[in-house]
Amino acid sequence: MSPTRLDSSLALDIAQAMLDGFHRHYQLFQSESASAKQRFEARDWHGQQRAQRERIEFYDRRVLECHERLEQEFAASQQSMEVWHQIKLHYIGLLVDHFQPELAESFFNSVITKILDRSYFQNSFIFVRPAVSTEYIENSEPTARPSFKAWYPGEASLADSLCEMLRYFDLQCPFAQLEEDVRLVEAELLQAMGDFPRRANFQIQALTSLFYRNKGAYAVGKLMNGFREVPFALPILHNEEGQLCIDAALIGEEDLLMLFSFARAYFMVDMEIPSAYVQFLRSMMPRKPRAEIYNALGLAKQGKTLFYRDFLYHLRHSTDKFCIAPGIKGMVMLVFHLPSFPFVFKVINDYYPPQKDTTREQIKGKYPLVKQHDRVGRMADTMEYSKVAFPLERFDEELIAEIQKFAPSQMQLAQLPDGGTELIFNTSTSSGA
Repeated sequence: MSPTRLDSSLALDIAQAMLDGFHRHYQLFQSESASAKQRFEARDWHGQQRAQRERIEFYDRRVLECHERLEQEFAASQQSMEVWHQIKLHYIGLLVDHFQPELAESFFNSVITKILDRSYFQNSFIFVRPAVSTEYIENSEPTARPSFKAWYPGEASLADSLCEMLRYFDLQCPFAQLEEDVRLVEAELLQAMGDFPRRANFQIQALTSLFYRNKGAYAVGKLMNGFREVPFALPILHNEEGQLCIDAALIGEEDLLMLFSFARAYFMVDMEIPSAYVQFLRSMMPRKPRAEIYNALGLAKQGKTLFYRDFLYHLRHSTDKFCIAPGIKGMVMLVFHLPSFPFVFKVINDYYPPQKDTTREQIKGKYPLVKQHDRVGRMADTMEYSKVAFPLERFDEELIAEIQKFAPSQMQLAQLPDGGTELIFNTSTSSGA
């Protein structure tokens, strides 16, 4: 196969316009996230909740804006496939030395799937796999804030270094009794570390932005000594007098998994390089999928991208079939699963029993409401997809009959060039099992 020529100035202009659209999105996303610090200091809880709700809608708005611009200025949907090949290659070139390449690739996918017919959703036109590595990305500018920072206690006490770490965040509110709080945290961390002599690398590493959610701010880091690492998160709250206090010490992977659970609201974090935050958090929670970490950071579209890649990879390396999920059947959703995959898939039924006075639009509208509220561990997050393709041969006959009976309008069959058949769902969701 001969290489694609990069001789279209139109392709470069379209690629740049798409990247401009992404830059606008992430600038607004980061600005809103950074403002969480001021809202926390001012105890503007209603403003914090409003910002969390509004930020969820940023992405779809920017995708729509970019799509409209491409159609108006470049008649994007009328361009040839050769031009689209070049657009993607130019776009990859523009992502060299970019600080959020993985997010920019997902944005490209979101825009292009609004422009092209689904038959073109293949490696040649979208980023089925990442094209640009996110390893070791950092801003080398002298004034740039690093993604994480280290404090070395040395001969000083661990408590002194913890105080330095907390002062680094420069919260414009006084702590009521910082030293006393920190001494309690020190005792818990040393107990978790165990009775080991201090090694040369004895240190605290912490992400340089606090994690804001509702009325709390969380300092997230880990204590390191030799090959031992103890992850921790310190919730910072306001007391009744408006002073700050460390409310608890969340220590160990289990505590962190609860804090970053997909059954809780998203954090607001001021990140220039999201992949560095994800990598750091993954070192603290190795069992947590990267998709869920991106979701927890408010980057749900990237979470969807990674989830779908993980799903396709799992399909390739498994042989079991999709079947009706165990449990009591719901009245409005058809639920199925792949037994070897820890998620369930849901499709909205076409028909509902008389006691369910609802519509498809009302049901779909409830899912964004779940995302916009503090779930406090009671409701699992979901990822919504449309036009999702599954290999038909991986569905058992009972499940196919169930879909044809309860949700026939949501099901399409499409022939593949290799002779196989895809089952395409118009709308579906997935959630943790």
